Amino acid sequence: MSRFSSIVWSSVGKKFLTGITGLVLCVFILEHLSGNLLLLHKNAGPFNRYAHWLHSLGEILIVIELGLVAVFAVHIIMGISVAVRKTEARPRAMRYFKTAGAGHPSRKSLSSVSMLVTGIVLLAFVIIHLKMFKFGPGVEAEYVDAHLTEIHGEEVRDIYRLVEEEFSNIWTVIGYVAVMLLLGLHLRHGFWSAFQSIGIGYPRYAPFIYAVGIVFASAMAVGFLLLPIIIYFRGVAS
Repeated sequence: MSRFSSIVWSSVGKKFLTGITGLVLCVFILEHLSGNLLLLHKNAGPFNRYAHWLHSLGEILIVIELGLVAVFAVHIIMGISVAVRKTEARPRAMRYFKTAGAGHPSRKSLSSVSMLVTGIVLLAFVIIHLKMFKFGPGVEAEYVDAHLTEIHGEEVRDIYRLVEEEFSNIWTVIGYVAVMLLLGLHLRHGFWSAFQSIGIGYPRYAPFIYAVGIVFASAMAVGFLLLPIIIYFRGVAS
């Protein structure tokens, strides 16, 4: 094994990669929510124009998407590896769930002990989410006529309509809301832990970073889960 590989697969290296990729994903989640807030418009125009603008980036968008896939992959692989190693290192007699907070500096909580489970659920959600929207109706030829709109004289996918159709199903809304609560739980510990993993979580700033993490996790979870609820009841009202 090369020196680089040994560093990457060391305990410190894996934690660092988990932390840095986690922070990159936090930025992506914030950007994704910002764009999705356009769905709150009753007019489809703003969101469809935003979606069309992203699509118009062409090769740049492909590079960004491939980069995100790589970040996701590294985060998942390293995160699972770190979790498994922690489990193996803990004596069998001590392998129990204690969800009460352990206090500073461990910050042990339900959020921290469920990171692996919430992470796996979120991975499954991302796959389903991509199937529903990115590769959903409007891509297949048989759905083209039903899921197209016109922007600046050009026919493009009507993603706004697709979102409204998906969130007209109450069970889809309930499932989405449940996963967003798990996202908040994952981010609550993940945000603070990421700074610890990359060596920035100095004791002096730890309480501040921890507080920011709670605010960020709450804002992302609430922002994402309110969207399907609002869209669902908007459809019922109409």
